[in-house]
Amino acid sequence: MLRSRLIFTAILVLLGFSTLLQAETKKPRIIALSPHIVEMLYDIGAGEHIIATVEHANYPEQAKNIPRIGNYLGLQTERIVELQPDIIIAWQEGSASADLTRLKQLGFTIIYSDPHTFSDIATALNKLGAITGHKSKATKLANQFMAQLTHLKKNYQNKTKVAAFYQLWPTPLTTIAKGSWPQQYLDICQVKNPFYHSINSYPTVSIEQVISHPIDLIIIPSNNAKHNIEIQQKLSHYWQKWPQINAVKHQQFIYPNADKIHRMTLRTLTELENFCQQIDEVRNFYLTKKP
Repeated sequence: MLRSRLIFTAILVLLGFSTLLQAETKKPRIIALSPHIVEMLYDIGAGEHIIATVEHANYPEQAKNIPRIGNYLGLQTERIVELQPDIIIAWQEGSASADLTRLKQLGFTIIYSDPHTFSDIATALNKLGAITGHKSKATKLANQFMAQLTHLKKNYQNKTKVAAFYQLWPTPLTTIAKGSWPQQYLDICQVKNPFYHSINSYPTVSIEQVISHPIDLIIIPSNNAKHNIEIQQKLSHYWQKWPQINAVKHQQFIYPNADKIHRMTLRTLTELENFCQQIDEVRNFYLTKKP
């Protein structure tokens, strides 16, 4: 009888341990409301937790198979209710505030990922790692990211500045200023932005304002334009009407990848390094150009 009781107790203990283990390793069902959040979750090994996302979440390749429940204009709240996620991770600037408020009222847990600086990417990685149970990998990636960022800053800190116009959007002609995400690229790669002190982070400007400044380079972010000469020619054609701009006169245009340069992820550093190298080429052109 005693032996039977001991065996029965042992079985109960094992069942209890198994239940506890399942609870600890339970994968949270996540709805990720931004492409950068999706990408970060995959980076730390938590991509399989995602049950739905928004449009334009296209990296890595497997992210394209995730069901879509809206975009920055609005979310399908009824569908979200049906999916019953454990966590909703949102980018506050990229989702309709009314939808987020409604979801919170319905009792859903909403966590925000709002990187404003390169350093914030490391912080966001650690936060997502803690939420999803991938803390070790997230910490490792965050530390590597910060080390590489420090190296790039040090490598370019004493370079001669290049005056450039950053064309964020052609119509209306829109650029960047302090406080904008892309301005960090210009700061690290030693690019002088004539509109840095504008009131808005993403100011609309006139061509007359651009011409009034010395511009040695025009930067036009575009998807896949780096490998497409026709797209590059189309993007730069607009500027050929103003040969008095030094960049136009010397055909100094660069076309960074828009997804990489505008998305707050680990790929930021790859694009930052490429960007700085392209700036270096322009810098060397002017330093070696004969009068």
